[in-house]
Amino acid sequence: MATKKAKKPAKKKSARKPSAAFMKALTPSAALAEVVGSKALPRTEVVKKMWVYIKKNKLQDSKNKRMINADEKLKAIFGGKKQVSMFDMAKHLAKNLK
Repeated sequence: MATKKAKKPAKKKSARKPSAAFMKALTPSAALAEVVGSKALPRTEVVKKMWVYIKKNKLQDSKNKRMINADEKLKAIFGGKKQVSMFDMAKHLAKNLK
């Protein structure tokens, strides 16, 4: 009674290619350049360098690890806010990249 469906050949898995939009080199603003350097970088590298800076300066909130406490350099990037969530950080970085 049950009908058999023809099996589709298995697709070959190719290596995942990063999106071209993420790999495009962007120039940081003056405020962001103080943290990540003035050289044009892809968005992914900017985020990595931000986390290196945050961890080196112990700016991650001790009680709520999702929050980043801004020092003077980060306040300029985060629009003057003292504390920003790690999810909002991307929004603030986008405003500082051209």
